[in-house]
Amino acid sequence: MKNLSLDGLALSLIFLMTGCASTTPAPLVDRSPAQDVEKSAVVEVKPGYYMVRKGDTLRSIALDHGQDYRDISTWNNLENPNLIKVGQLLRVIPPEGEAVAETRAIAPPTQIETRPTDGRPSTTVDILKREPKGGTQLYSNESWAQTQKSTAATAAPIQAKPTEQGQPAAKATVASDIDWAWPSSSKVTTPFSDGGSKGLDFDGKLGDPVLAAAAGKVTLVTNSLRGYGNLIVVKHNASYLSVYAHNSKMLVAEGQTVTRGQKIAELGSTDTDRPNLHFEIRREGKPVDPAKFLPQR
Repeated sequence: MKNLSLDGLALSLIFLMTGCASTTPAPLVDRSPAQDVEKSAVVEVKPGYYMVRKGDTLRSIALDHGQDYRDISTWNNLENPNLIKVGQLLRVIPPEGEAVAETRAIAPPTQIETRPTDGRPSTTVDILKREPKGGTQLYSNESWAQTQKSTAATAAPIQAKPTEQGQPAAKATVASDIDWAWPSSSKVTTPFSDGGSKGLDFDGKLGDPVLAAAAGKVTLVTNSLRGYGNLIVVKHNASYLSVYAHNSKMLVAEGQTVTRGQKIAELGSTDTDRPNLHFEIRREGKPVDPAKFLPQR
């Protein structure tokens, strides 16, 4: 019986080994990055355009580029400003023709009126007027030369000074053209810092007045940007805007024109752990130190 048991055990082992040898090997799977990472075409983002990333909204994109989100919506023919897709290319600067129209609207041609003297007819001269067709001389040589000088002076571009890196500034508009004021009389608790605070934090009490730091147009009133709470953005010119965050009550509407020192909100604690006003000044959408622009107290 002992020998039979040993023989049976040996046969069982042989059977198991034979079965394992006949099993089909598992297929090899290539785990190289080329198999795991989906290849996608590289899209070139030209200057003046932005590619939408995960978490972006049209309002956050507008704030980061110093624009009105409604303008960006118009430039890109968006039917619904709330619907943008990751990877979508958006124009974030105005088309060339629109920029020219805006400049003309801001600075209309100046007219010079002359009163009749000694029976001579009065004339109205537009300094942007061109020479009449047909060669008819309506003005004297002296007046025409003076008009040409005025036209050249009006149309002459302002030369932008180079930056520290030797690159010319993006626009000639400077903050010195803006009459800045402090948005709050409260104490500054957090100063601006590169890589840290994007602006100034003012300690205060709930309901304290929040004032417009300069004259401008309200381009954003929202509570949809994380970290800002109830937010107001005022655009002052083509380059500069100001930001007022954490308000308890907002007293202005989008599209409204405000004056320097006007009460636009009440200090609050929305999306923050204590009552305070977070204030930013942005140039071309990028935060700059407000202390360099605000007057001394």
